[in-house]
Amino acid sequence: MERAYNFNAGPSALPLEVLNRAQEELVNFKQTGMSVMELSHRSKEYEEVHEQAQSLLRELMQIPNNYEILFLQGGASLQFAQIPMNFLREGKIGNYVLTGSWSEKALKEAKLIGETFIGASTKEQGYNSIPHVEEIAINKNDAYLHVTSNNTIYGTQWHKFPQFENISLIADMSSDILCRPIQVENFSLIYAGAQKNLGPSGVTVVIVKKDLLENSRQDIPTILRYTTHAEANSLYNTPPTFAIYMLSKVLEWVKEQGGIQAIEKRNIEKAKLIYDAIDESEGFYRGHAEKNSRSLMNITFNLPSDELNKKFLAEAKAAGFVGLNGHRSVGGCRASTYNSVPLEACMALRQFMIEFKDNHNQ
Repeated sequence: MERAYNFNAGPSALPLEVLNRAQEELVNFKQTGMSVMELSHRSKEYEEVHEQAQSLLRELMQIPNNYEILFLQGGASLQFAQIPMNFLREGKIGNYVLTGSWSEKALKEAKLIGETFIGASTKEQGYNSIPHVEEIAINKNDAYLHVTSNNTIYGTQWHKFPQFENISLIADMSSDILCRPIQVENFSLIYAGAQKNLGPSGVTVVIVKKDLLENSRQDIPTILRYTTHAEANSLYNTPPTFAIYMLSKVLEWVKEQGGIQAIEKRNIEKAKLIYDAIDESEGFYRGHAEKNSRSLMNITFNLPSDELNKKFLAEAKAAGFVGLNGHRSVGGCRASTYNSVPLEACMALRQFMIEFKDNHNQ
């Protein structure tokens, strides 16, 4: 079977090895005579899947024991509301750093719940960079500081995270979790929709410090309390069992590749192939992000005209490349080079970009 060069922004590529293993087990999981999708979430067989996913994530990310790992639903979009509902008490401020559309959406939800503040923003620059840590304004009564670690639409990424004494750092890592090592202990809460680097859509991972949970609000609906899910080991209601199973399979694959350090090395190599094609094109390809803010995961660029953008995308599609359209809000082109995108796909895209430039740079 011919595999597409899949650069979709999410749901995104999954490792072929993982898909093949899931296919082998699809109708008869561990001799149960059932698919994992048919198992009771209270069964011993599913319990092993659930615990393995938690254990592998803790091992790969070196998550300390004073953090809970939760598997929730509703994507990052639900977290935009759930975070302030749990932690934004009266008299406190939710501090948000704006670096793109998703941080704007997180702020929008928080405004419905409590007082908010914009600690820094690069909106006026078209979200083409990440603010310097020194530029972030804080308040003495900030409940937390919220950042979006990687911006899929604009192709920017934090390379150094802010750290402020006595302020909880919360990060939306939906589009770059597991792409590089991070110090989990520098964050009070990390959340990520799975559909880019962790697995298929349907499950959201939340990594939250137990100390933060102790101060969370309990006067909100039961299912929206983080403590509810922590106390029930993410089994308060029926979890997205198949998505968690696939997440576990992806984590196994990451471990087999050599862990996050090896994944980061390969991600740097993949991104460099495409960024070099942009930088060496003498202005034919124009990257959106400033070089010191470039993302390893989402490479955004334009050609000299909208007409050439459309021609590039049409010819790329015909050549077997999928998902290179920029987000509908900004247009242009975008290559999402998530963990599961193979090096060969990035090599092929680089070659296509060079040949397209040579044929159309009149």
